[in-house]
Amino acid sequence: MQPVDPRASRRNFIKYLLASPLLAGAAEAYAQEGELSLKWEDPMMWAPQDAGQLVATPQAAQNVFDLEVVAHKNVPPAHWGYLTTGAEGEHTLRANRADFQRFALRPYRMRDVLKVDTSTTLFGEKLDSPIFICPTSSNGAFFKDGELSVSRAAGKMNHLQMLSTVATYGIEECMKERGSPIWFQLYASNSYDIAKSLVQRAADAGCPGVVITVDVISSRKNETQARLRKLDKRNCLECHATMNGGTPSNKKPNYSKITPEMWKDVPPGTGANMTWEIAKRLRDTQPKMKFIIKGILDPQDAVDCAKHGFDAVMISNHGGRDDDGGWSTIRALSEIAPAVNKKIPILIDSGFRRGIDVAKAVAMGATAVGIGRPYLWGLGSFGQPGVERVLEILNTELRTAVGQAGCTSLKDLNPKMIRT
Repeated sequence: MQPVDPRASRRNFIKYLLASPLLAGAAEAYAQEGELSLKWEDPMMWAPQDAGQLVATPQAAQNVFDLEVVAHKNVPPAHWGYLTTGAEGEHTLRANRADFQRFALRPYRMRDVLKVDTSTTLFGEKLDSPIFICPTSSNGAFFKDGELSVSRAAGKMNHLQMLSTVATYGIEECMKERGSPIWFQLYASNSYDIAKSLVQRAADAGCPGVVITVDVISSRKNETQARLRKLDKRNCLECHATMNGGTPSNKKPNYSKITPEMWKDVPPGTGANMTWEIAKRLRDTQPKMKFIIKGILDPQDAVDCAKHGFDAVMISNHGGRDDDGGWSTIRALSEIAPAVNKKIPILIDSGFRRGIDVAKAVAMGATAVGIGRPYLWGLGSFGQPGVERVLEILNTELRTAVGQAGCTSLKDLNPKMIRT
């Protein structure tokens, strides 16, 4: 039997990666003179070379990327394109991963870290983990019962969950499956009355808070999604529909109480006319609920969140799906945290794939960290058990990172430990 040439295996692996739709639109980030130049970790460089090497169970996954490639196999091309795409050249998508390498976590030594506590407190509620479930739309495209599986996993693992306005299932159904309250993410549309109605529905369902998304303003250009859509011959309107600019589809159940008359003459879009005044009007309709502004990248905008009385700021670039300016959320955090100066809690998402990523963000000033694509990889690979495995992996990695940093709790992590 001939010995395996590792260089040949490496070349074959690179060919596999570059040929994969997983990397559509981003191959140049990996290829350099015939070798692999890793500039970001998504998709992972350790992906199996053939389908026979994919993990067969959630527990077999070593990291969240093991589940990514299983989901890639399971999820239809158009839906996978929707999940994995970035905007235009996907510079922001890549920056969200690459920029974690800009910040090092300097550890302490000679400290007793036998017991490590990774719980946190947000608005007086103790959470077992700072990692929360981000709002992502149309989860039914990745697994048959979509958000219901996610809600059950969030409830079982005691993780905060935020539900998208355009979820496959309504807020009431998901809250029942989770067994405890869920936060509601608001796409405000360009109609105040529609936004107000959605907030009222969330309040009636028992949501403790609303997350107003302000970073999806204009139409976006998702080239990877468009390319992969060509590989899928199904009619997308069978399971997707526009959420505004016409009568909404009943396939987006959170809109079921919005009448056709309310949509009349509403310009297409998801809040291009959003201002501080409109956001405050919405907040004032539900004084008992918490209101977070999601999609902030500039320090002054974050300071204004506190000035206008909002309960928290959420740093986000929508996972690089809408804005291709190339500014990552972890870099934004490095400027926003000192500007806010602990006046209000800081939440953050976009690009988090490892427990060490979470630890760095907490050290830099974040209270909680959201994940999006990773739990969808878990959902698309094994349903609820896959989501649970993603949370388990990230929590285990986080505990390791905190202990390795010489800390016994998240409170011990601090900006002095961060080096660039």
